[in-house]
Amino acid sequence: MFVLPEITTGPERLLLEAMMDRQRRAVADTARGLSETDVRRRLVASLTTPIGLVKHAAMAERRWFQGLLLGLDESECDGPTTPGDASFVVADDETLDDVIAEFERASTRSREIAARFQLDDTWTHDVLGEVNLRFVYLLLIEDFARHAGHGDILREQLTAH
Repeated sequence: MFVLPEITTGPERLLLEAMMDRQRRAVADTARGLSETDVRRRLVASLTTPIGLVKHAAMAERRWFQGLLLGLDESECDGPTTPGDASFVVADDETLDDVIAEFERASTRSREIAARFQLDDTWTHDVLGEVNLRFVYLLLIEDFARHAGHGDILREQLTAH
């Protein structure tokens, strides 16, 4: 479901942060309201599930903002920062509300971390080389938008019957 953007004009940083928050909501919203059984249902060959997408997004927040921007080791972060299949795994005792709350906490911390820096501040990524905060925002907007699209398709499959 398309929701109109709340902010459409203004300084670059305001627009980037607004779009980032829009995509954060979109990822979580693809799972909200589904049953605990449905959010775990695997409809594709990969580990991608509605709840797994939210869990993965929380990892991405920590990896980029806590790991890269602050330079924290994974053991110092608020949770896992390892990408790949492991980032989609949700423990049996974690509920959808738990995972959404984890994502929201990670997002809040990311906002606080990002507020300390300028868009042109740079860090060295181990694979990509030099990146700036603007790039981090754009990469995560792209990543979250893609995952929200995945979540939309999964939700459509789950609720079509």
